[in-house]
Amino acid sequence: MSWNNYGGRHKGRPAGAGKYHNSPKVVDGIQFDSTKEARRYTELKLMQKAGMISGLELQKKYVLIPTQREPDTIGARGGRHRGKVIEKECSYYADFAYYDKNGEQVVEDVKSLATKTPQYAIKRKLMLYIHGIRVHEV
Repeated sequence: MSWNNYGGRHKGRPAGAGKYHNSPKVVDGIQFDSTKEARRYTELKLMQKAGMISGLELQKKYVLIPTQREPDTIGARGGRHRGKVIEKECSYYADFAYYDKNGEQVVEDVKSLATKTPQYAIKRKLMLYIHGIRVHEV
């Protein structure tokens, strides 16, 4: 059975495999998108235990462009009504964020050639421009 590109199985892809032919893996009860990402988590966890890094976070959200709304209005009884959403926020979720031993924030994204999409490239550039954070690709 094969479904189209709008969801479901793709022809030739085994059940449970990701769209980039990755294999999801669970470590410490956390499901990772790939074996490579799970391996990096294990490395970072050991580095934190050894005191080389601190404050390890997974899937940390960074807002790149906030939600944009129409102007608020005042109702007949003086209440404020929030404007209708015109555009939802644009966010970047880092695979890993932590602080190195110098106290500098490090943001990592586990990437393969197949997962370097144009959308990812734009978000990576916006991270540097807006937050001053250079995303390290692992």
